[in-house]
Amino acid sequence: MAKAIEFFYDLSSPYSYLAATQLEAIAARHGATVAWKPMVLFAVFKASGNNMPAAVAAKAAFMMKDLPRWSQQYGVPFQMNSRFPINAIKPMRLCLYGDEQGKAGPVTLAAFRATWAEDRDVTSDETLRAIAKAGGIDPEQALAAIERPEIKERLKSNTDEAITRGVFGAPALFVGEELFWGNDRLHHVEAALAR
Repeated sequence: MAKAIEFFYDLSSPYSYLAATQLEAIAARHGATVAWKPMVLFAVFKASGNNMPAAVAAKAAFMMKDLPRWSQQYGVPFQMNSRFPINAIKPMRLCLYGDEQGKAGPVTLAAFRATWAEDRDVTSDETLRAIAKAGGIDPEQALAAIERPEIKERLKSNTDEAITRGVFGAPALFVGEELFWGNDRLHHVEAALAR
């Protein structure tokens, strides 16, 4: 059976963005695949009794220094989105449609770049079309698809699955049934893939 990294994320999470930029290289080094699983982080926080780091003043101040350090370490662009906190429901549905088209990775990475490298408004139709195009899917079909009930249900299902499996924040990564939380645990993900 092929090894897989299950990546539960919310596009509104900057640490999920940072982790996402590294996943395909990690998977390639270990002959693994990435399963891109958008989830609604607010619902995960509510179910687990957690809260976003930005809601705690000391954590928020730390995060503003920590995020640029990680982007520099990874060699990826980063800028805090001026609309934070972000409602990422529509672009996450777009990622699910991308998955249906065999383009989950490219669409997800395009959505993350728009959010955390380009400071775009990912709730606007214009940006959603640009994400779809950058991810290699038809923009008009994509915008129609994100309103389909089965796409909406799939986002809810991913969120329910994350909660059931003990996820309490993002990014959350599974190798088998082992949970790894946070951008700073990717070395543990690699070790699990190597076993």
